[in-house]
Amino acid sequence: MGTQAADNNYPPAKDGRSAQEKSIDDWLPITSSRNAKWWYSAFHNVTAMVGAGVLSLPFAMSELGWGPGIAVLILSWIITLYTLWQMVEMHEMVPGKRFDRYHELGQHAFGEKLGLWIVVPQQLIVEVGVNIVYMVTGGKSLKKFHDFHDVICDGGCKDIKLTYFIMIFASVHFVLSQLPNFNSISGVSLAAAVMSLSYSTIAWGASVDKGKVADVDYHMRATTTSGKVFGFFSALGDVAFAYAGHNVVLEIQATIPSTPEKPSKKPMWKGVIVAYIVVALCYFPVALVGYWAFGNQVDDNILITLSRPKWLIALANMMVVIHVIGSYQIYAMPVFDMIETVLVKKLRFPPGLTLRLIARTLYVAFTMFIAITFPFFGGLLGFFGGFAFAPTTYFLPCIMWLAIYKPRRFSLSWFTNWICIILGLLLMILSPIGGLRQIIMDAKTYKFYS
Repeated sequence: MGTQAADNNYPPAKDGRSAQEKSIDDWLPITSSRNAKWWYSAFHNVTAMVGAGVLSLPFAMSELGWGPGIAVLILSWIITLYTLWQMVEMHEMVPGKRFDRYHELGQHAFGEKLGLWIVVPQQLIVEVGVNIVYMVTGGKSLKKFHDFHDVICDGGCKDIKLTYFIMIFASVHFVLSQLPNFNSISGVSLAAAVMSLSYSTIAWGASVDKGKVADVDYHMRATTTSGKVFGFFSALGDVAFAYAGHNVVLEIQATIPSTPEKPSKKPMWKGVIVAYIVVALCYFPVALVGYWAFGNQVDDNILITLSRPKWLIALANMMVVIHVIGSYQIYAMPVFDMIETVLVKKLRFPPGLTLRLIARTLYVAFTMFIAITFPFFGGLLGFFGGFAFAPTTYFLPCIMWLAIYKPRRFSLSWFTNWICIILGLLLMILSPIGGLRQIIMDAKTYKFYS
């Protein structure tokens, strides 16, 4: 992950790298292809951000209530758009240099060693955490698709364990994970982005069609004070999880060509704006309409609450599967880049197909194993959401901005960044508490590999 020392056997390239370093950079997933268009940025960002988290937003609303729920949703949308703009701006803040990876920007802001220690653990928790949660989501959605007996097999379906569905979902990734870089998964990412808009529309459209349930109750779902407090904290994590695309934004921008006349930030920002409009079209209707229709009776995945029409909900579940296939790959790519960088630059393995096949297959197998062992979907969202997504999404870009640009004290920029930092810190501290409690409660009734 650090810089490779020049090898004396290779003539130096024009930018100071040896020919060997250049060939390694041309092989690594993040830096191997720089010919992406602005719309690649749009659908990569939609795929990264609009994940399974959107389906838990009505449940989060039921734990927050109308006022706090709407406030948290809107504030999160504004703050994360602002911090994403900061990252797009900082990608090429040093003339002639591009910060292609989140940790490279961290090293520039905090120093070589400290930058790595601040960014890499958090980024890995986010990306590996998302991949594990998406393994669970993909498996659960496949199981729900299979379990719509009347639609699929006229009531003759055999009950199959969730474990096997997670394995089926993982089998797709053993193949797709061999695609070398972001541009090579652009087709998968586009399909995923279209699916996210589609199943979000089905979720709120079916809720409108169903209308308010009888005796709908908008009080907070928990009855005890402690339950309400912990539920509130966990819901904050669910919302944080829903806005978690920042961990791959620099890596996505790295695929866009850049010159001094046409810097990459212009097409990237264009794509981000389109992505955020799509995010708003997915999140706000699902959260508000879902909560309006079902109140505090809504499940932690609104497609479970919407049991009819069966064929439509079965279709929506299959759309979720296709979407999380794309999302898994978007979040796995920077992890593959880190693993392959360490193997090739630090441990001196020769770059090639064999290394990529072994390393990526082992990673997919690892995320599959953890997902099969701990499939507590709702609690995992809340726990990972606060613990890791809040720093990398809500306030780490602001801290970097203050460290690098040093805006004048009490100026608008200074105030804006400190407000984001304080809100992000509160989110980071409070939401894992609720998520962990949810995991403990789920674990009481859970049997391993059932």
